[in-house]
Amino acid sequence: MFNLIDKVKEVNPLVLHYTNNVTITDCANATLSIGASPLMSFSYEEVEDIVKISNSVVINIGTMNSELLDLYVLAGKAANKYNKPVILDPVGVFATNARTEITNRLLNEVKFDVVRGNISEIQFLGGLNVKGKGVDSFDDGADSSEIVIEVAKKLECVVVASGKTDLISDGNILYKIQNGSAKLKYITGTGCMSTSLIGSLLPCADKAIEGAVIGTLAMSLSGELADKENPPIGTYKTLLYDNLFSLSKDVLEKYARIEIEQIN
Repeated sequence: MFNLIDKVKEVNPLVLHYTNNVTITDCANATLSIGASPLMSFSYEEVEDIVKISNSVVINIGTMNSELLDLYVLAGKAANKYNKPVILDPVGVFATNARTEITNRLLNEVKFDVVRGNISEIQFLGGLNVKGKGVDSFDDGADSSEIVIEVAKKLECVVVASGKTDLISDGNILYKIQNGSAKLKYITGTGCMSTSLIGSLLPCADKAIEGAVIGTLAMSLSGELADKENPPIGTYKTLLYDNLFSLSKDVLEKYARIEIEQIN
């Protein structure tokens, strides 16, 4: 599975983003850093043509824009039509009724390969009340494995919950990634970037869960390695990109800390 980080550079997949205005540049740069090609769109007119030529589709609702809500649905349906892997990032799904409604609509009308959010967002999708403000994640370090497993079964797709321990499950197997750094939460968009990284890996993987694990690991491990000498936050962000760019199978094998649990 670790070989996917090298394979993405060989394949150079085209990753189509319908994403938010706050982190769009960071998502593009993260995609480029690991060897994929980002493509951004806010156009209804080109949905069919642009989805058809892409290798995967990322839908991120982070900046709610009433004019784009139908576009997200159209893009997701087009991805299903052309058998393109599609990933949803339901940013702040619990924050407002509008975010909850568009997320529910997307989940009802589009078949997603992966849904990725912070632990609060995934808990909310599982029907739990969450603590948080805006799109901030409330992660008290408690084990949310069962929640992630149940949401994966409910949605019939791979679910990724980022937190102190990243959790990834398809309902049959659970991966726990122990890598990471507390500094990641002080940079806007690391969650969105993780979604883009997963979108970059999905076209290279035989199974969606493998792309989700390596895409998630890429961000968490790069964040950990960037923090080795405790740099200030501006330097840290630069080092984060440097480490994303330098990731290889050898680096993953040396530093990855992953637990795997088979679910009965």
